[in-house]
Amino acid sequence: MEKITDYFGCNVFNDTVMKEYLPEDTYKALKKTIEQGKTLDPSIAGIVAQAMKDWAVEKGATHFTHWFQPMTGITAEKHDSFITPTDDGNVLLEFSGKELIKGEADGSSFPTGGLRATFEARGYTAWDPTSYAFVKDGSLCIPTAFYSHGGHALDKKTPLVRSMQALNDSTLRLIRLFGNNEAKSVKPTVGAEQEYFLVDKKLYDKREDLRFCGRTLFGAPAPKGQELGDHYYGVIRPRVSAFMKELDKELWMLGIPSKTKHNEVAPSQHEMAPVFTTVNISTDHNQLTMEILKKVAEKHGLVCLLHEKPFGNLNGSGKHNNWSISTDTGINLLNPGKTPSENMQFLLILCAVIKAVDLHQDLLRLSVASAGNDHRLGGQEAPPAIVSMFLGDELTSILDSIESDTEYTQKAREKMDFGVKTLPAIRKATTDRNRTSPFAFTGNKFEFRMLGAPMSIAGVNTILNTIVCEAFDSFSERLEKAKDFDSEVHSIIRETYKAHKRIIFNGDGYSKQWQEEAEKRGLLNLTDTVSALPYYTDKKNIALFEKYNVYSEAELKSRESINIERYNKSLHIEGLTVIRMAKEQLLPVLSKVSADLCLNLSAKEGAGITAKYERSVTEKLSELCDSIYEDSLSLEKAIKDAETKEDILEKAKAYRDNIIPIMNSIRNSVDTAETLVDENEWPYPNYCDLLYSV
Repeated sequence: MEKITDYFGCNVFNDTVMKEYLPEDTYKALKKTIEQGKTLDPSIAGIVAQAMKDWAVEKGATHFTHWFQPMTGITAEKHDSFITPTDDGNVLLEFSGKELIKGEADGSSFPTGGLRATFEARGYTAWDPTSYAFVKDGSLCIPTAFYSHGGHALDKKTPLVRSMQALNDSTLRLIRLFGNNEAKSVKPTVGAEQEYFLVDKKLYDKREDLRFCGRTLFGAPAPKGQELGDHYYGVIRPRVSAFMKELDKELWMLGIPSKTKHNEVAPSQHEMAPVFTTVNISTDHNQLTMEILKKVAEKHGLVCLLHEKPFGNLNGSGKHNNWSISTDTGINLLNPGKTPSENMQFLLILCAVIKAVDLHQDLLRLSVASAGNDHRLGGQEAPPAIVSMFLGDELTSILDSIESDTEYTQKAREKMDFGVKTLPAIRKATTDRNRTSPFAFTGNKFEFRMLGAPMSIAGVNTILNTIVCEAFDSFSERLEKAKDFDSEVHSIIRETYKAHKRIIFNGDGYSKQWQEEAEKRGLLNLTDTVSALPYYTDKKNIALFEKYNVYSEAELKSRESINIERYNKSLHIEGLTVIRMAKEQLLPVLSKVSADLCLNLSAKEGAGITAKYERSVTEKLSELCDSIYEDSLSLEKAIKDAETKEDILEKAKAYRDNIIPIMNSIRNSVDTAETLVDENEWPYPNYCDLLYSV
């Protein structure tokens, strides 16, 4: 029987493979770059390229590609073969150091947000040696950064790697003051939990809204939804289990440490979660995971939906970003230890994160802003749009005692009494978990729960890394001048907590009372994407990112523009799809059903038979038909009016304020009509079929 250990990472040019294929001195030089962030020695590139090629060819690869992550949110590849023609009509297989280090991509069609003109097509890809190369679909895939001829980042990886470098420097500066001279590097680590839906492909193909928009724009609720809670952690259905089994193997072969799988809350919704790894690699892994989810699903006659809200009236899909910071010596700097009240380094780092999140609520909120995610945030399924932090009772009590200068007494952990002698004694955790909190401390990491399922985790972590740098450096500046180090640490913790504790909320984030309380505290409540995205170019944010060389002002403006345009285009596509489905599928069917009912009504009443059902449904369907038709005309006009606006933010406001309400009105009418029509007459699969057929 094949063991996981026999094939895990078999398609990755990982440390084991490098040891085997590289000369010892080349291997050591490359490892310094990977582990310590040392500048890559160009002289070793040719040796590494040759080894990569030999290994990849043995794996069946015929091509290589610089695999990058443009601002589309997905990955990009341009494949070149290894072949070089010879004079005798044959070919050699070659791959040079130059081809490894640098590639050229025609970047003319990738989003740039004004960083360059359309005719300025040249783009460059640069090898990222900190993320392992891998073989996929017959090509050697080399993770790379993507930037313009002018040197601007056109991707999500470049700013992320910049932020990792900045965080490394700022964290080392701080922990050196606590006497840690052993650590040579510090890296943020992330585990990205991924939620998704599975639907039958034959049904999916019959729904234009799913094919064009990734979500259902119409759909009356099924009689049973998620209210019984019987799908959550329930027994996995055989067809889904077979899919998950193949998914895990594909992920494991690429070295992606897929750990957990289970049913989620909504019918047909599921989740997978990997083991933590360095954020750069975790980002690459998550992009691959989303790609492989879709590929494996298709093999099983399924479609994987990654939209934030594929079905109305059911939970949508998110992605939980579990973030921490670790040294190369294996120390998790967010681990409080057994006596957190005495761990002053941990408490100081904790306060730095509190300060960072409070000062930069706007950045964290905009990092998860999208048209799709607007359907989730603020609902009873995801955190509210208000950014806050959950610390739990123990850490909050410790910080309260420091602020009030009172002694903290650590409580002994209670044993759980199950009332059954044979069950093992289990000690309670020091705090519960808060699933309604956007940014929750969960033992030795922070779980940022606001991301939508299809989002790259690069942007969120770029922001997290950078805002924490700022807080770390502000603390280091004070401590470097301190005459009494311990006293100054205590003062910083006390002052920081007092100034920024408004961001801490350990209660129910779904409650109306919290919204009112958050407003009193002065916290931002950016309820939609259009409100959030302009904060990209707030002066304080431009200054912050330029200080740490993460984004230039031009790069920030480009991302603001790209994301606003993406919002507009997403809603433009949805609006046109609503009109097409209404005019070409729904109204003709409803008109025919109404006409048939009229004939039945006329025949019955002509025979002196009471026809309450026919009369009631005929009148209601006629009313709904008129409403759908009139709203469709209004929607067409609203879209045309919005598209005439040259300013993209004004256009976004028009989509939010004028177009979304009309789309919602049409949906209400259509969903009501669906409940009145024979399901065999309805023009596309309903929620009952979509959610319960797998």
